[in-house]
Amino acid sequence: MLNLRPVSEYIDQFLMQINLPVHPARIVKRYKRFLADVITEDGESLTVHCPNSGSMLSCWGKGWPCLISDSGNPARKLRYTLEMTHNGRCWIGINTHRTNALAEEALVRGIIPVPGGFVRLRREVKYGRNSRIDLLLEREDGGKTYVEVKNVTLAENGVFLFPDAVTRRGLKHLAELTDMVRQGHRAVMLYIIQRSDGDKFRPADAIDPAYGRALRQARSEGVDLMCYRAEVNPQYIRVEQAVPVEL
Repeated sequence: MLNLRPVSEYIDQFLMQINLPVHPARIVKRYKRFLADVITEDGESLTVHCPNSGSMLSCWGKGWPCLISDSGNPARKLRYTLEMTHNGRCWIGINTHRTNALAEEALVRGIIPVPGGFVRLRREVKYGRNSRIDLLLEREDGGKTYVEVKNVTLAENGVFLFPDAVTRRGLKHLAELTDMVRQGHRAVMLYIIQRSDGDKFRPADAIDPAYGRALRQARSEGVDLMCYRAEVNPQYIRVEQAVPVEL
């Protein structure tokens, strides 16, 4: 069985740090989804990898401070990666590749409670219609909790919003979580927010009304909705507190 380990083995192994050298810069533009141009403090212009497939609405503006990580691999096509931006109020973690690890750490440490607990955690397990669940939690009695994780970076007027662009994939995940509930399992739609300038979460109905309707339907059929905010700073990123969900 792949990626199956007792939870006790995880406890002291987490603090979501970038673990790569990071450098301050200023963002010039973001384009073609996965590219960004920045200028370092030394005045060097770089094109860096932008690990975020969304629109990044409210996450960057020309001249905003940012942090880039250095892979240390000069042979890599884009040696540097955009990790965070700063809007004048807070750091915003834009690297969506870190989100699942943030959620995993918070679940293992009990920051995000799991009714009935769990003894094992598996990642990227096949389920539904040709999908993989982000995190599968297994109880000692064999019960299962399916956890789909989404990264939240959009905020407007103190409200965190998801999605920041139309998402067919998000609709598919909500339908498959609902199917798991119908089969007698627990299913959780977990939103991890990587910024601190808000105090509540809502679906972004103005951007993707179909997703908002599907989210409300999923909850009415028993899918649990959970939203947690992470502290994001140049030293570490760590999930810290629950954020109320308003539908």
